[in-house]
Amino acid sequence: MRVLAAMSGGVDSAVAAALAVEAGHDVVGVHMALSRNRDQFRTGSRGCCSIEDAGDARRAADVLGIPYYVWDLSERFEDTVVADFLAEYEAGRTPNPCVRCNEHIKFEALLDKATALGFDAVATGHYARVVTGDARELHRSPNAAKDQSYVLAVMGPERLARAMFPLGDFASKDEVRVEAARRGLSVSAKPDSYDICFVADGDTQGFLRERLGSRPGEIVDADGRVLGEHDGAYAYTVGQRKGLRIDRPALDGRPRYVLDVQPGTNRVVVGAAELLSVDRVEAGGAVWFDGVLDGPGALARPGEAFDAQVQVRAHGSAVPARVRATTGPGGAAMEVELTGTTLRGVAAGQSLVVYAGTRVLGQATVDRAYRARPGGAGGAHAARAAQPAAT
Repeated sequence: MRVLAAMSGGVDSAVAAALAVEAGHDVVGVHMALSRNRDQFRTGSRGCCSIEDAGDARRAADVLGIPYYVWDLSERFEDTVVADFLAEYEAGRTPNPCVRCNEHIKFEALLDKATALGFDAVATGHYARVVTGDARELHRSPNAAKDQSYVLAVMGPERLARAMFPLGDFASKDEVRVEAARRGLSVSAKPDSYDICFVADGDTQGFLRERLGSRPGEIVDADGRVLGEHDGAYAYTVGQRKGLRIDRPALDGRPRYVLDVQPGTNRVVVGAAELLSVDRVEAGGAVWFDGVLDGPGALARPGEAFDAQVQVRAHGSAVPARVRATTGPGGAAMEVELTGTTLRGVAAGQSLVVYAGTRVLGQATVDRAYRARPGGAGGAHAARAAQPAAT
């Protein structure tokens, strides 16, 4: 096969490209330039897709003996991933830019361009497995600490059909580094990147203030009493505890958390931890993988509930739930009833991924989370706080 290897400049993508070469594929390496700032540099382990990263990717391609190109996708990245990040925070939601990057850049812009140029697949250094049986399935990586199936679930079945994850069977990052060193790749000891790639200094609130400006407003409790002021409701997320700038301590002396962000009133609602617990989630923009809602071995038909596990954070735990595929105002959607426990701090904008063991079944974006089961402290307040704010 003709394979386009996405090479970020890190050890994972370099080894993935090497494995694709060793498998006998005709491989071409490409580095995606995503920053409009051509002078951007890494800060230790922060940031990625910088000038240094492009150079590291080129050196890895030279060692592997494959052609190498740099594709400028910075405008597309700014107009989709960064714009979505700002718009979601401005709307009081909590986005995941890695999910949107996989959706709009790696498995849309990059994959579509690769297909147009005659490539059969795109190989990346993600930690996830593809299992081929009656349907092509996306599964968790055996490397639980690095598993990236959560942020890949948005790609859906059509793009999964043209994706390769050569690191799928690696159980640890140390194994990958050993493979890199054995092949003479200089990135074998390169630190992992973390945090948001376009916020290289790690100051997300500072980035939001710079782009969205100061918008002073009130911080209130669940009953509407004013407790403090903020410079912009967009800088707060549901479940946040630190940096609340509350003038008066709670009467019971316990910590308070963000329960709701209301862009319409420019208010941030705070309260006790138990008010964050939810057991129902409604999510839109759903994508389902092959064999879940169709085919002879389908788990359920649209509208029928089935047992699964759901995960709402990249490094969170999957919890048991009853899931129902539905249709909402924006198209495919899902309704989730947690059956074994509640979740705390589920925010609109988060990605919700449905699993059956290690297998990814589908993905959607949280629109609403609330407490429906009776009992438990503060259930009524939690349900009210989780309602989407009027804008």
